[in-house]
Amino acid sequence: MRIFPLQLTGMSFSPLHSWDLSSEEAIGLQRELAPKVVSRPLPRNFGILGAADIGYALPGTHMVAVVLTFKWPDLEPLEAVHAVCPVKFPYISGLLSFREIPPLIEAFKLLQKPPDVFLCDGQGIAHPRKFGLAAHFGLFMGLPTVGCAKTRLCGKHDPLEPRKGRWAPLCLRGEEVGCVLCSRDNVKPLYVSPGHLSDIESSRDLIMSCLGRYRIPEPLRQAHLTATRLRRELIVPG
Repeated sequence: MRIFPLQLTGMSFSPLHSWDLSSEEAIGLQRELAPKVVSRPLPRNFGILGAADIGYALPGTHMVAVVLTFKWPDLEPLEAVHAVCPVKFPYISGLLSFREIPPLIEAFKLLQKPPDVFLCDGQGIAHPRKFGLAAHFGLFMGLPTVGCAKTRLCGKHDPLEPRKGRWAPLCLRGEEVGCVLCSRDNVKPLYVSPGHLSDIESSRDLIMSCLGRYRIPEPLRQAHLTATRLRRELIVPG
């Protein structure tokens, strides 16, 4: 596997592999890189929180990657950047990061100040090979990341009472890989899992601190709203 350094001014990144991979090569790379993901508590004191989302423009050939940053802990908006990129990797369950990380990197390059902690709309280690989008992105960027997904990709958990703040461990093959968290009363839960340089407890606490009136944590909700607006406005080249 060829490795290329990713050089961005003022930012430090882990080596970046080529994105020109088959699905079989991508799965092999996940297995190779998953053991490099570091589990440790998120920093207690930090200044900037980032969040991202992807919007797909019809007819599905292009995507808009949105990255927002917020002052922590009051969540005052700081920056909003986006990048429009063609879709280059097919949708395959468990390989979402190979489809969505390249445009996220392009958007990330546009930030004036990088975030200290980053929220991803996707899985962290709650993934069949323990290398979901949040884990993959965090390892590349050398950045603490947390995955927060609206649906379960894998793992099992006990029944959860639909009351805000209630949670249950999410386990995969006998190992705890995240938690199932109720963000509001009587709504479907969220699936929270650490990415790189984070752990389950601090990831759960961070998501709880980001909750507002809605089911989705406010930074991710704002990123989703921005991505939805931009992809509707995008005119795809014919």
